[in-house]
Amino acid sequence: MGSVSLGIAGALGADTAAALAPRLEEAGFRSLWINETPGTNALEVAAAAARESDTLRVATGVIAVDRRPASEILDDIARLGLPEERLTVGIGSGQTRRGALALVGGALAELRASTTATLALGALGPKMRALAAERADAAVLSWLTPGAAAGQARELHDANPGATSVLYARANAHPDARARLEQEADRYATFPAYERHFARLGFGARDTVLPAPGADDIAPRLAEYTMAVDELVLRAITPTDALDEYLAFLPLARG
Repeated sequence: MGSVSLGIAGALGADTAAALAPRLEEAGFRSLWINETPGTNALEVAAAAARESDTLRVATGVIAVDRRPASEILDDIARLGLPEERLTVGIGSGQTRRGALALVGGALAELRASTTATLALGALGPKMRALAAERADAAVLSWLTPGAAAGQARELHDANPGATSVLYARANAHPDARARLEQEADRYATFPAYERHFARLGFGARDTVLPAPGADDIAPRLAEYTMAVDELVLRAITPTDALDEYLAFLPLARG
């Protein structure tokens, strides 16, 4: 059974991450993943969480290397004094249309040469998953049903038994957040790369969230996902993004 981690938007900021970190550590979560969006620096938010914890891993999910090259990531790791033994640097191709494999492959090589942090690659399509198996320590999968997640995890492990399968899954544990969760799923479904992803796999974005469509209880789907992958990152969708809502989510997310 895989471990459970929490994912938050980088826009929530360093103070929220710092407040969450010791509670996550106490509750037995593996990692706090920070979703980097334009205008935020996930490594700065991760550093705040790392300072308030001793064993909790911190991770970026994911930094687009078309916006922030490997050299800038390495500068931030050094500047912020991030504990590399507890750090996962997740990167992705961002908006790159041509040469994406070469771009992220080069970034992985540069990072590998200069940091001992775990390296993870956002891998939506089969070619990127193959690259993750070849050159990264982990593949960050997303927008998958439990069955599809299990299949992609097996594919990764067959190619590289030492690689870690990480699944980023949107979740809400309060009925008042359900509309926000569905809006998020519908928004992603309009992006061309994700349109191709869902068409290729034969399901929709709403089919990949926790709880399952039409359900209120997170527990059954949580169990399915933790059996499918090595690490399940629950990207929590709460009613208003208040700290107490995330804290209330933690015992439910642990099952």
